[in-house]
Amino acid sequence: LVIPELMRILMDVKGLGWDEAWDITTRTVSYTNHTILSEALEQWPVNMVRELLPRISLIIEEINKRYCAMLLERYPGQDIKIGEMAIIHGEQIRMAHLAIVGSYSVNGVAALHTQILKEREMKSFHELYPDRFNNKTNGIAHRRWLMHANPELASLYDETIGTRWRTRPRELIDLLRYSGDESFKERIQAIKRNNKVRLAEHVFAKQGVRLDTSSIFDVQVKRLHGYKRQLLNILHVMHLYSQLKSNPGLDVTPRTFVFGAKAAPSYFLAKQTIKLINNVADTINRDVDVKDKLKVVFLENYSVSLAELIIPAADVSEQISTAGKEASGTGNMKFMMNGALTIGTLDGANVEMHEMVGDANMFIFGLKVDQIEAYYRDGQYSARKTANSDERLREVLDQLVNDAPFTRHEREFEAIYQSLIDHNDEYFVLKDFAPYVDTQVHIEQVYRNPSEWTRRAIVNMAHSGKFSSDCTIQQYAAEIWDIVPLQNDVNKRILS
Repeated sequence: LVIPELMRILMDVKGLGWDEAWDITTRTVSYTNHTILSEALEQWPVNMVRELLPRISLIIEEINKRYCAMLLERYPGQDIKIGEMAIIHGEQIRMAHLAIVGSYSVNGVAALHTQILKEREMKSFHELYPDRFNNKTNGIAHRRWLMHANPELASLYDETIGTRWRTRPRELIDLLRYSGDESFKERIQAIKRNNKVRLAEHVFAKQGVRLDTSSIFDVQVKRLHGYKRQLLNILHVMHLYSQLKSNPGLDVTPRTFVFGAKAAPSYFLAKQTIKLINNVADTINRDVDVKDKLKVVFLENYSVSLAELIIPAADVSEQISTAGKEASGTGNMKFMMNGALTIGTLDGANVEMHEMVGDANMFIFGLKVDQIEAYYRDGQYSARKTANSDERLREVLDQLVNDAPFTRHEREFEAIYQSLIDHNDEYFVLKDFAPYVDTQVHIEQVYRNPSEWTRRAIVNMAHSGKFSSDCTIQQYAAEIWDIVPLQNDVNKRILS
């Protein structure tokens, strides 16, 4: 709405003609796309906008009229293509289309995301406006997510590599020199233990559950959505529990699984997943047979303040979205900066993290974007066949609908079961289950060597400066906004 509103001000308030106002508007507005999910690419009924914003509605209709006239000249006789690209179609205003047409720059927020925009989701627009599209990978505020949230670690960095990284976060790369230093590793390990103790104290105070701070803290905290696949995570936990119940002497490294998430009010399947996680947690945490090997907690009311407590304590960062669905992710960057190792798919900014640290310092698994696109295109994926071919999957799926350890009444999680089997597993949870479980076994093996685990953590921390929002904003300023930093003397005069 910035686009028609600026047009309104320039024409109705400033008295400019359409062409002059449009020229100014399209050299002023830039559009950052944050997601390819259809529910976030808003469409609004024409009649509703007319009723609520009559002048804005007239301007949008005129923008669409002139734009479609241009499309008719460029694509004569291609009515279907023009309809697909129109701003108004089927009595709906497509806000993303309006944003593209009225902006001089369109960017995605991770290299893979931008590639998907250009080659798939906004392909026709990229062909029409090839010079507008660019990438600006998301960033995080290292002042909050490292200096504020993990002050002990920040102080160690000061002592080890100096303080320049605080204003030049890319200089965290100097930590690589210490990735083989055993005394440095021991201090990293001590800080991680202290952060785990703080989180454990919080969990005990809130839920009365005692956590083993020497266990692997495996963390997934983010919005609850099918594509983020909290369901894959909890199915793995159910599988681990079944293993331990059938073989109590199984030699496993103790695990603590931490979940935090909020679901949209009307998102029934997301709320069912939260209920499943809590049922699993209640069963496991009460079972004396596994009390020394497995714990699960769902931390309610997930927030920034809670994240500042959780993230520095994490050993494993769960970034397991269906490849091609996560635009960027920023939780992955926060965990990386605080020394957690990532288990993830090649999705969003995970791709760029992987390019920097390599296979040896991340735990990558699962289908890739091109494989998933092929399944969507060809319709060859069968969730039922996948489930029937894996005894572990059959067992955990049966536990969703039968009188089992995690249900409080029969078929309690029928909706989840149906989403996976009857609705053919839209987000490929079942297809990625086996490689995910195998990768989790590998994580446990690496964790048993604290020196090697910490070396990998240091490599991740050293490369994390690239994901500081300082770097991202510098790119926006130089490549989109065409602005430069104020000189120091000018800054001083303004502040005084």
